[in-house]
Amino acid sequence: QVQLVESGGGLVQAGGSLRLSCAASGRTFSNYIMSWFRQAPGKEREFVAGISRGGSSKYYADSVKGRFTISRDNAKNTVYLQMNSLKPEDTAVYYCAAALFGTGLPTQYDYWGQGTQVTVSF
Repeated sequence: QVQLVESGGGLVQAGGSLRLSCAASGRTFSNYIMSWFRQAPGKEREFVAGISRGGSSKYYADSVKGRFTISRDNAKNTVYLQMNSLKPEDTAVYYCAAALFGTGLPTQYDYWGQGTQVTVSF
């Protein structure tokens, strides 16, 4: 089992920044691909960003490229999502997820955090 706990969400004005963190416990963190997903009201959960086990490869949804940065610290069992130039359409509950093998499909991920709300006002 892997337990994931997100933090860092909140209310921010458009153009602002937030940094999300996801702390993992349980099995060896560095064995897992880590990703961030988000879900807005009435919409399906969508992939935001992913990072390989060692952190050398990173993947982003087109909607966040150039604005969001994913990183991880395997010594601290933590993955981060730095979000800059936030837009109202970024408003959603953000989830971190872990998979032994996976890409951008939620069904490929075995473990999920409880989510953290990000609200971007006009």
